Amino acid sequence: MKQLFPLLLLLALSFNYTYSQRPGGDRERAPITISGKVLDKDDNLPLEYATLVLQSVNNPDKITGGITDIDGNFKVEASPGKYNISIEYISYKTYKLPNQTLTENKDLGTVRLALDVAQLEAVEVVGEKTTVEVRLDKKIYNIGKDLTNSGATITDALNNVPSVDVDVEGAISLRGNANVRILINGKPSALAGFGSTDALTQLPADAIESVEVITSPSARYDAEGTAGILNIILKKEKTLGFNGSVNTTIGYPVNSGISVNTNLRTDKFNLFNTTGYNYRDAPGNAFYDNTYSSGTYDRIIEDREYNRLRKGFNTNLGLEYFLTEKSSITGSVFYRTSDSEDDTENTNQRFIDNALNSETFRTEDENEDDENYQFSLNYVNDLDDDGQKLTVDLQYSKGEEDKFSIIQENNTLPNNNLIVLENVFENETDNEYLVQADYVLPMGDAQFEVGYRGTFEETATDYRLDSLNQSTGQFDINEDLTNLFTYTENVNALYTQYGNKFGKFSFLLGLRLENTQLKGELSSLYDTSELEDQLGVDVEANFDKNYLGLFPTVNLIYELAENENISVGYNRRINRPRGRFVNPFPSRSSRTNIFQGNPDLNPAFSNAFDIGYLKRWDKLTLTSSIYYQKETDSFERIQEETGQTTTDGIEIIRSIPINLSTNDRIGFEAGVLYSAAKWLRLNSSFNFFQFSTEGAFNGVDYGTTNTSWFARFSSKVSLPAKVDWQTNAFYRGPSSTAQTENGGIFSLNLAFSKDILKDNGTISLNVSDLLNSRKRTSYTETEFFTSESEFQWRQRQITMGFVYRFNQPKERNKKGRGDGNGEDNGDEIEG
Repeated sequence: MKQLFPLLLLLALSFNYTYSQRPGGDRERAPITISGKVLDKDDNLPLEYATLVLQSVNNPDKITGGITDIDGNFKVEASPGKYNISIEYISYKTYKLPNQTLTENKDLGTVRLALDVAQLEAVEVVGEKTTVEVRLDKKIYNIGKDLTNSGATITDALNNVPSVDVDVEGAISLRGNANVRILINGKPSALAGFGSTDALTQLPADAIESVEVITSPSARYDAEGTAGILNIILKKEKTLGFNGSVNTTIGYPVNSGISVNTNLRTDKFNLFNTTGYNYRDAPGNAFYDNTYSSGTYDRIIEDREYNRLRKGFNTNLGLEYFLTEKSSITGSVFYRTSDSEDDTENTNQRFIDNALNSETFRTEDENEDDENYQFSLNYVNDLDDDGQKLTVDLQYSKGEEDKFSIIQENNTLPNNNLIVLENVFENETDNEYLVQADYVLPMGDAQFEVGYRGTFEETATDYRLDSLNQSTGQFDINEDLTNLFTYTENVNALYTQYGNKFGKFSFLLGLRLENTQLKGELSSLYDTSELEDQLGVDVEANFDKNYLGLFPTVNLIYELAENENISVGYNRRINRPRGRFVNPFPSRSSRTNIFQGNPDLNPAFSNAFDIGYLKRWDKLTLTSSIYYQKETDSFERIQEETGQTTTDGIEIIRSIPINLSTNDRIGFEAGVLYSAAKWLRLNSSFNFFQFSTEGAFNGVDYGTTNTSWFARFSSKVSLPAKVDWQTNAFYRGPSSTAQTENGGIFSLNLAFSKDILKDNGTISLNVSDLLNSRKRTSYTETEFFTSESEFQWRQRQITMGFVYRFNQPKERNKKGRGDGNGEDNGDEIEG
């Protein structure tokens, strides 16, 4: 909320300015200037976006004012008269000067604001940032003090954010919708991976400053992501001098790592670096009980054991150079490499007429090497003291993923014969360019913005499958599956938005024009006519599609009282298919289960509405919203028969994404922050939703209606001897699709921490999934088979951590020039 009131005030002033220029009375007198500077009382750091409010004593409805700049300075013009002057900053005590007669220019000097310790729901007494900030188009959650993040990954940390759910396989959803756009510091980033969130499982959670949950994105943001946007803001120290921290972890099962954050800041430049290495083992397991209506076997039981070894290194080095007091340029390079070894053992029992007929043992050894790097250049220029601003971003990202898998399956009953031996080679290369420019123009007291953003991405997937020919003893290339598929996605966008405020009513209106080009190019010996027979649709493996669309956004806030408001949001968004979803060639997860893309897949479009309510009491904060979304051509993954069997007579089942006609989603969510005492803080959230889908494919109706919910609870207790204790509980209710019913999932995390070494160090103990209950159970039923399953991605994890801070206090106020990437954490920079 620290920057919400300045934004509202910034949007409000044009109305009063217009009337102040009309002739008559005092309005004809020359304006005067009120200036000054606002600092934090404790550390003397400037408070950017603090609000100066000038309320006329004779006409209380006449309100004008302004906000402080990056150095805490303000300079505002007003008509001569008698005013009540106040300087406000959320979570700080308001500075007031009542009944001031202003007839000439006045310098208020330096005003130092102190933290309001009564607002315990927003601020720790020691000076932490607010836990939740609500703005016109988003909620900002500060998770830097979450003890359960010690030794955890960014994916783990996201699972503690209200409205967000991370399933047992690491898939991220927002309000139950998995089509979420992930941004790092406001931009797409190699840190978040290319169309995948796997990279987030390799980056430490303690690198996060805050998470912005953007369910009604303004026009400044890319229209991708029908559920909304999660913007992850990384930590960056703002104080002068050299400072940093070292964080080490060790855990069981194996979970060790070290990360070093350093920052050197002077009046002229800011040099920053984050470097980390991790070594993790993530054992898991799965159990499947499948029955078939046709084929050789009527029942197959699978028992799987997973061992996943992850070794990763990442570093981010950047330099921000202050060209002038109002402009800076930032260059940074990010590099990440990882080496993964996944071993899967699968024991199969096969039944005919409920009698055990045979047993097999299958192993899959997969080695994966990933390498990603990214170069970024950012330019920011505050063109004047009135808020006029120009931002330009250039970014290039490249990623390469190499996989080699050996799949071997043998009989164990009634003989030990080799069934299959296969080698799978996969190489995926991604190249992505980003160009964006944003311009902000204050118009009196309102604000106008315009910008351009272009992203140009190409993904090339090279897939080859070699099978052992047991009669010759040689490996033969499977030409039916071997292929090279190149997928190109180019998006050009222009946007404009305007905001203003009239009394207690604020609004932000925007319009975005986007042109999307999707291109597919296939190189293979396989006959696409056979693909058409399999998919049941005409296949254009080589395609070039263009979509031009308008994406309006409307965000409104009405202040019912000083600590109470209601908001309304509307936006239109798009879900573009990733390359894997349109590649028509099957890829194997096993001999009997394949995934096949659909080149006929089109983007999905959604219209979303949101009504929110916020209320703050002395020790309690309530946030809530009701939302509705209607999506057309929504994506749905279905399972169906391929009409093919393996060499030993097992039906091959295919998963394929399709466009359903509609997906209607309605829901309600609420969150409560309660500071019961200085030593006890409680945090709880609840999300309930229902979705209905309509659509058919290959003559099968996949329409369904489902209701589900999830809830989380967190308590933090400050014990004697500087020991903190935190408990996080999460439950996701049962859910279903047209074919599958999923059971509920409960997990419980515990964490303890203690400050040592004169508060420069902290040791912690974290137990993730204390009850070892984070398992997905599901039941799938189709016309040709049923499947009961239980899946556990990662077993209970115990982690010990130690962090040491040098030249850096434990609690930091983040109120400097930006986040080290030339961006300001309080503003969206997506263009």
